[in-house]
Amino acid sequence: MALSEQERKLLEQLEASLMADDPKLHDTLSGSSSIRVHRRRATLAGLGFIAGVVVLLVGVQIHPAISIAGFVLMLVGALVGINSWQRVGDDSDQPARPRFTAPSGGPAQTSQDFMDKLEERWRRRQQGDL
Repeated sequence: MALSEQERKLLEQLEASLMADDPKLHDTLSGSSSIRVHRRRATLAGLGFIAGVVVLLVGVQIHPAISIAGFVLMLVGALVGINSWQRVGDDSDQPARPRFTAPSGGPAQTSQDFMDKLEERWRRRQQGDL
């Protein structure tokens, strides 16, 4: 259902007043602030990765130092791209994918449980209850 001319003007006025009152809220609701920056950065990192592959292959033909520079360019492109892409996922309104967590509260808790078991075994051996 299309809006009438009066409703469109009213909506535009509401949007303008929202942007004037709170620009951060407007950027958050429109999703234009950091998501766009991280997407652009991820795209440029992907292009850098592809350029690194090309430099690596050309370097094999010309000189090994050029190949090393291509590999470094690929590595930097991959790291920046992965980091930026994760931030795009974190900033979006979609629920983040579940990440792996260690059982029973994390790695610190797991290592503490392991140490407790070792200490208990040591005490039993010292007491001769083995």
